[in-house]
Amino acid sequence: MAGNFLRVACGDCENEQTVFEKASASVACAVCGTTLATPTGGKAAIEGEIVETVEAR
Repeated sequence: MAGNFLRVACGDCENEQTVFEKASASVACAVCGTTLATPTGGKAAIEGEIVETVEAR
């Protein structure tokens, strides 16, 4: 039931940030503020490029 942590690259500034795949709140890029993930009720809609799975549970 647990989710994974993903390393996501921002499409605008190429900053890489760790995001929980079942995020319950919108996640913005720490550098430019672009939305990286939006909640959908289950797995979040990832809007950046997924680089890798950081921690699989």
